[in-house]
Amino acid sequence: MRELEARIRKDGTIRGTEVLKVDRFLNHQMDIELIGEIGKEFYRLFGGCGVNKILTIEASGIGIACITAQSFGVPVIFAKKNKTKNIAGDVYTAKVESFTHGKVYDIIVSKEFLGPEDRVLLIDDFLANGSALEGLIHLVSEAGATLIGAGICVEKAFQPGGGRIRSMGVRVESLARVKSMDEATNQIEFCQ
Repeated sequence: MRELEARIRKDGTIRGTEVLKVDRFLNHQMDIELIGEIGKEFYRLFGGCGVNKILTIEASGIGIACITAQSFGVPVIFAKKNKTKNIAGDVYTAKVESFTHGKVYDIIVSKEFLGPEDRVLLIDDFLANGSALEGLIHLVSEAGATLIGAGICVEKAFQPGGGRIRSMGVRVESLARVKSMDEATNQIEFCQ
């Protein structure tokens, strides 16, 4: 998606060799007009697949998933990183290692909201090492639901996550695939 790539070049910040900050427009301060276009693009890619639920992980994916869900006309479920008192009953669980935070989380979704009748599209802001997506895929599998695919805003294609998830047979559609980035020159190269 050229509009997203242009925005990353303009407002993204490179830190070291692996961190790309897009918090000016995507996952802290959110440009709703841009995210609306992202949602429409995910609908163009997956709209004919019978999606009836969108699943993401807290926190950065929630806003993107919600705007995307408007295009699909379906609800959003987000996997929580901690069990809280307001989640009663049985839950699906998976372990996820956060690249950003350097910790392992148990993510959970109430069994009340995800089941065998569901056709699920995963949505997230980033794909790097793939742990978050693997956790979400596990939740979908545990529920007996059908995984339609994953819509990713930014994939760091130089990290192993995208290849690993695709090798599992999962359809991954990334709107901006970063091939390389250089903090010294502030240059970002995208896959074509």
